[in-house]
Amino acid sequence: MLRDTLSAKRRLAVAGITTICVLAVAVPAAAQTGGSGPPGGTTTAPTTTTAPVGPPGRATLRKDGTAVAPADAPANIQAAIAAANAIHTFPYHWGGGHRSFTDTGYDCSGAVSYVLHAAGLLASPMPSGPLASSWGVPGKGRWITVYANASHAYMIVAGLRFDTSSGGDRWNQGSGPRWRKKKRQMGGFTAKYAPGY
Repeated sequence: MLRDTLSAKRRLAVAGITTICVLAVAVPAAAQTGGSGPPGGTTTAPTTTTAPVGPPGRATLRKDGTAVAPADAPANIQAAIAAANAIHTFPYHWGGGHRSFTDTGYDCSGAVSYVLHAAGLLASPMPSGPLASSWGVPGKGRWITVYANASHAYMIVAGLRFDTSSGGDRWNQGSGPRWRKKKRQMGGFTAKYAPGY
């Protein structure tokens, strides 16, 4: 009986620590650093810690430029989508997101690093060249694929492109990390993924 009570208390403690970690990941970068936040709005944390969940299969794009995770996405992929949503209006800053995952703006690899970190797939920010050569394994993942070369990086998360460049997409909501409607030409990029994802 005492052993069952202690075991239940340990499970509750672990659940509490996990919740705190998820909340920390979901806070927008500007809110954590005191920098400027999304244009025309608030710098407070979003009220949810993960992206809303939609039908199974692939993520869907909303009119406001955020993505909705598919129902069958693992928790860390939902966290990745929530992280991308948290910075989806931040400006492009060369070198942004490289000293720390939290910043007031992001370059291509800084944005990819931020999302990979939220998914638990990257310990420290990486430039595009190392993302192409050192991160993950070659090929396309089920949930996340990073496309990188020496000068640019972007990613596909649950079927949607997250990229600082419009890459030919007419639905261009400005430079900086954004969900993009169209896939871009993959020539010249190395496709990488984390095993299991």
